[in-house]
Amino acid sequence: MKENEMAIMISDLSKSYEIGDSRLEVLKELCFDLEKGEFTSISGPSGSGKTTLLNIVAGIDNPTDGKVTVLGEEISSKDEDFLARFRCNNVGFVFQTYNLISTLTVSENIAFPMEWARKPQREVATRVKELLSLVGLEQRANHFPFQLSGGEQQRVAFARALANDPQLLLVDEPTGNLDPETSQTILEMLQKLRDGRKTIIVATHDERILKLAEKRFRLESGKLECENE
Repeated sequence: MKENEMAIMISDLSKSYEIGDSRLEVLKELCFDLEKGEFTSISGPSGSGKTTLLNIVAGIDNPTDGKVTVLGEEISSKDEDFLARFRCNNVGFVFQTYNLISTLTVSENIAFPMEWARKPQREVATRVKELLSLVGLEQRANHFPFQLSGGEQQRVAFARALANDPQLLLVDEPTGNLDPETSQTILEMLQKLRDGRKTIIVATHDERILKLAEKRFRLESGKLECENE
C-alpha cells in the first residue's frame, strides 16, 4: 500500500503516566496502519486505553514514545497551534461525554468548528441546515444541550464533528449510554458514513458496530491485536 493511500501510520507508540513514584503504562509499542476510507473498530475492556489512543490520533494527547502520522502529517512532533488547526480542518471527534458547549444552542454548537475556521456565514448556515437534517434534529435547532436527551446530544455531537467535512472521524463509545432505539439511530448513521467511504475509527463494545468494521482491533493490557487477519 502506497503511503499516500494511508490515513494513519503508527509505529512503536507507547503512552505512560507518572503517578507518584510509580509508572502506569497504558499503551505499549503499538504498530499499525489504516487505509483511507476504512472503517476500523477498537474494542477492549474499560480502562484498556481506547480513549487514550483516540486522543493521541487526534493530537489531543501526546505519546510518550513513537511516531504518529495522520493524513500525511507526523503529528507527534507538532506544536499545539498546528494541532488545533489540523484537528479543525481534518479530524472530527465524537466524545463519549458529548462535550457540547452548554451556553450555545444546537445550531451554534454545530456551527462552532466552521466559525473557528472562519468560513463564510452563508456557507455555515447552509451546512448547519444540512447536518440538522442528517441527524434528524431540525426541530431542536434553537434548544440548548440541557434541553436534549442523551441520544439527541449524541446526534448533535456527530453533527458538530462532521461540520468541516473532516477526512477522519474518531468516535468514542457512541452507543455506550444510549437506549436500544437511540443506539439503532447512531448505528444507521455510522453505516451511512461508512458507505460514503469516510475514514472512521470507533472505540466500542457494541457488537453491531463491530460487525460494520472492515478492520477490527482489540486493545488489552496495553497491546493491540488485529482480530480479522
